[in-house]
Amino acid sequence: MTVTKATLIGDVLDYDVNTAQFFFEIGMHCLGCPHSRGESIEEACQVHGTDADALVKKINEYLAAK
Repeated sequence: MTVTKATLIGDVLDYDVNTAQFFFEIGMHCLGCPHSRGESIEEACQVHGTDADALVKKINEYLAAK
């Protein structure tokens, strides 16, 4: 899986639940919420005031190293 800013958070979590750690690190603690699972990484980062590109990079590096 290659993650982009348009990737839904739910899709990332379904692919690898251990990616939750990266969302928790930036304050996204509501991952069980139905709305957050249908939200793109970019949308969630805008709401939480974080850098979507940095989060995408970190997740992709983690997935590539598996």
